[in-house]
Amino acid sequence: MIGERKIRFAVVGLGHIGKRHAEMIRHNPEADLVACCDILKPEQLGLFFHDMPFYGDYRIMIRNHPEIDVVNICVPNGLHSEIALYALSNNMHVVCEKPMALSRSDAEKMVFRSLEVSRHIFVVMQNRYSPPSVWLKSVVERELLGKIFMVQLNCYWNRDERYYKPGNWHGDMKLDGGTLFTQFSHFIDIMYWLFGDITDIQGHFNDFNHQDLTDFEDSGVISFRFINGGMGSLNYSTAVYRKNLESSITIIGEKGTVKVAGQYMNKVEYCDIENYVLPVLPAANPPLNYGPYTGSAQNHSCVIANVIDKLKHNSAIATNALEGLKIVDIIERIYQLRNLNLLKNHKVQVKDLFMNGNNRQIS
Repeated sequence: MIGERKIRFAVVGLGHIGKRHAEMIRHNPEADLVACCDILKPEQLGLFFHDMPFYGDYRIMIRNHPEIDVVNICVPNGLHSEIALYALSNNMHVVCEKPMALSRSDAEKMVFRSLEVSRHIFVVMQNRYSPPSVWLKSVVERELLGKIFMVQLNCYWNRDERYYKPGNWHGDMKLDGGTLFTQFSHFIDIMYWLFGDITDIQGHFNDFNHQDLTDFEDSGVISFRFINGGMGSLNYSTAVYRKNLESSITIIGEKGTVKVAGQYMNKVEYCDIENYVLPVLPAANPPLNYGPYTGSAQNHSCVIANVIDKLKHNSAIATNALEGLKIVDIIERIYQLRNLNLLKNHKVQVKDLFMNGNNRQIS
């Protein structure tokens, strides 16, 4: 039993996000960071701490530290499932950065193993903690908008050669998986969290300016219907010039219209609901700063707090394994339209499948 003792964490993968996890664990008085792991050496990573065991192999770390309660997985997407299954098999809970896996089948294996060993999987979908997202969830659950007619999700970010660097896992089909997996899965999660699953998916995809940078598309226009009623669209691109433009969701309902927007869906831009006054919302946390580019809000402290609350007080998991699996499933179904079967070999380039010059496309 955990009781009143600290929750013992280990972090696998100490890139920018992994360091963020480690920092949040070390700053939580109810948590203890007992070990870390990365294929690079500490001096190569520029670590801010040197007072704990460090490993180059996660298996050795887990075998040497059976006292670990939770393993935080912050490695390239394509390795999430492998490491999670090993940690779960050693009776450890798992915190998995988005996306949970790169295929529904791998995500299902993780869910089945967690049930077999009675351990939890916490999927990091940090946008759920942002005040506008919490407010939207309340509005939808209280049915203030009435029937949902239309939902539009727009994700327009910049990811250029400053991000897709040679030799990096970003842009690699087997390790990255695609633009929706790495860049925008947490926005698809918000849509699913609010409105449920989708069907009747149609899509068009383009590779406008990443032909020499990635194995996959940089832009897409998707339409669908919600199983619970209403129709929706997802427009996304990482081909935006120089910097992020916006991440936004617009909801048109029977009794109102709302739009949450900003670079990382951090502010309510429009609210007109029958007999309703928009309350003053808490300020959103600033975005993650990667130097030449930015990401979503810095809510990882909320993730660590949720893990501790679940393990100590049996509170609800903010994003559980089944929800994480559904996001993978939705993206996988969207990408079936992108003819992923033609890209199973990660060395095959999208540019070899497209035609018509710089604006090659598949539908």
